[in-house]
Amino acid sequence: MLSGLRHFVFGERTPGVLPRRVHEDIALQQQEGEILIGWAQFALVATFSVLYILAPKTGEQAMFQPVPWAISLYSLFTILRLFAAYRNYLPSWLLIASVIVDMSLLMFLIWSFHIQYEQPASFYLKAPTVMYVFIFIALRTLRFEPRYIAWAGITAIVGWAAMVGYVLFADPENPMITRDYVGYLTSNAVLIGAEVDKILSMAAVTLILFVAILRAQRILNRAVLDATAARDLSRFVSREVAARITSSDQAVQPGDGESRVGTVVFTDIEGFSTISEKLTPQELAEMLNEYFEATSEIIDKYGGVITQFQGDLMLITFNAVTRDDDHAVNAMKTAIGIRELTQERIFCHGGKLPTRCGINTGEIVVGAIGSKERLSFTVHGDQVNVAARLEQQNKQYGSYILVGDNTVQACGSEFDFEHAGEVVVRGREEPTKIHTVRG
Repeated sequence: MLSGLRHFVFGERTPGVLPRRVHEDIALQQQEGEILIGWAQFALVATFSVLYILAPKTGEQAMFQPVPWAISLYSLFTILRLFAAYRNYLPSWLLIASVIVDMSLLMFLIWSFHIQYEQPASFYLKAPTVMYVFIFIALRTLRFEPRYIAWAGITAIVGWAAMVGYVLFADPENPMITRDYVGYLTSNAVLIGAEVDKILSMAAVTLILFVAILRAQRILNRAVLDATAARDLSRFVSREVAARITSSDQAVQPGDGESRVGTVVFTDIEGFSTISEKLTPQELAEMLNEYFEATSEIIDKYGGVITQFQGDLMLITFNAVTRDDDHAVNAMKTAIGIRELTQERIFCHGGKLPTRCGINTGEIVVGAIGSKERLSFTVHGDQVNVAARLEQQNKQYGSYILVGDNTVQACGSEFDFEHAGEVVVRGREEPTKIHTVRG
């Protein structure tokens, strides 16, 4: 029951231990929050200084003016801490000390009013400057650290209680306590209930903000953890697929997908098995990484999306994940670019990696397949199968690019196609017209 109450009030705790890189991301955000707090406090002290200068000085005032001194000290302290925030030198103990100093200087400023205006000590209890206490507590919410809110609130409560005690015991013969509310408002008399109300208000504001920021901190931790995980996982799928999944209004389920007309490119390295036999696993991985890095630049250039890696094979889609009205043309440019790159470039460990491409255009289904626990975001359909079969047919035709008739029609006169014949692709009964491309 107690655990359920804690969960209801404070929110769900972050499961497990946060990785160091997540802590670093959160620490960076906290540093920016501390800089924002510094500037906000600087603006407050500047505003208070201007108000003090412009306010008419009425009544008798003491020769010693403590208010300007208090404002000057707080201004200096604010500037020093702002400098430390920019230098990222604000360890936890120094932050706690600075929060205590903040509130103590404000209390000293309020306390000094009765000396400034040569009035009884109870005079400062009526000062509207007490409202700044709540502003100072609220400022700590700009940093998602509830403990600093607690320190600010506790310091304010203890400080104000001490100031009330000072009034009551400064002149034991005349504590100036009254129960008359009108008399309290129209004189320097002290109404104990009013001061208790102020202390209770400080405690209530501190508690509410503490709970709110603790809940927000836990949400922030989970959000940063999820964002870091999404950023890491997005390296295993294309950024377009990752964006599509993360921006979905509802969680992706098995079978979710949509039908659209797009172009599919299958690529495969010629003689890859022979190449693999001559290299160590480490050398082969280095060669493939260099190959994928180079081909990815071409694919990105023409707006393609690598939907799937499988060994040395790539499944590249156009107008499947991201909109592309010229998907057939861009798919052809990608295939030609890959052909030129792989026929000319020598990759690490002294090998060329000539690549065959099969290209086909038509209606495809874009979506997730698998189980609830494990999904794969890919494209499928008859036209996808044709593209895969065309890539394999390159072996029989001694070519490096074979194109389906649908793609040729979609490209128009953009390329110099050459009819290569008709083949019955495995899995289909009707013959498929295939073409190569010159140049």
